[in-house]
Amino acid sequence: MNDVQVDGLGKTFKVPVREAGLKAAARSLVKREFNHVHAVRDISFEITPGEIVGFLGPNGAGKTTSLKMLSGLLHPTDGTASVLGHTPWKRESDYLRQITLVMGNRNQLQWDLPVVDSFEMNRAIFKIARPDYASTRDELVELLQIGELVTKPVRNLSLGERMKAEIAGALLHRPQVLFLDEPTIGLDVPMQRRIRTFLAEYNRRYGATVMLTSHYMADVQALCKRVIVIHHGRILFDGPLTDLSTQFAAYKTIAVTPPGPTFDASRYGEVVDGGAEGTRVAIRVPRDEASRIAAQLLNEHQVTDLTIEDPPIDDVIERVFASEDDSTVGQPQ
Repeated sequence: MNDVQVDGLGKTFKVPVREAGLKAAARSLVKREFNHVHAVRDISFEITPGEIVGFLGPNGAGKTTSLKMLSGLLHPTDGTASVLGHTPWKRESDYLRQITLVMGNRNQLQWDLPVVDSFEMNRAIFKIARPDYASTRDELVELLQIGELVTKPVRNLSLGERMKAEIAGALLHRPQVLFLDEPTIGLDVPMQRRIRTFLAEYNRRYGATVMLTSHYMADVQALCKRVIVIHHGRILFDGPLTDLSTQFAAYKTIAVTPPGPTFDASRYGEVVDGGAEGTRVAIRVPRDEASRIAAQLLNEHQVTDLTIEDPPIDDVIERVFASEDDSTVGQPQ
């Protein structure tokens, strides 16, 4: 059985509309007008146990709304969803004990209390047996390297320290499904790397299912073999991360060390990075022509170093969004 099953899920918000001015304010008391904002439209997907899935999209795409529905914070307008065999928005106790939602821009720990006191509150909320709590707490403290932080009030922690403490607090009850909304937002690169390493280890140890949103492609590339791309509330792509380039990027990049000062890279394609003298040159070529052009280069020059690369995943994702805005990309079959 799939840990997450979503079928035709949608969420529409009814937003009041009012023009500026006293007259408009008075008129709105008698007759209110509303706009209907479709945050999520008819999305369907499945996530198998133990899978880590990247949930990608620009701001306003519907990512957070989707995670809030799946964690039970919002009731959908349309469709159905099942997580671990439960309907999320029924918010059954047995369901809530098996999932967690971590939002990088929201503080869940008690601001003025030491971290360990917030942990103790979570123990009481989830009714965790004290021996199990102590074992899990110590394991998370060790994995996240926060032993020196747990006695400090949350307000005295840096953003990176607080985020690690937030993640530890959210996992004390050892949830089976993790909904992570920008868990590394605002963190420096070393701290992002530590969080990613921890999440991969948690997934390995407990077989937890993870649904992750992030604007940092390093998070996605390090953790996710599969991605779901959403834009304007609709799913544009659902499949292996490696297939994104194949489907949405019509080019590859040939990186070559110039064989001599007279080497003219523009003969072979679009030069996207000429570099300084003696350094590698990046040439953009059509995807289906990459092998032929590389062979031509090797045949015509004494090349000592040549690689054929897919475009950066950031560029591919931007291409997906641009294609949707140009109305050239449809819902995948």
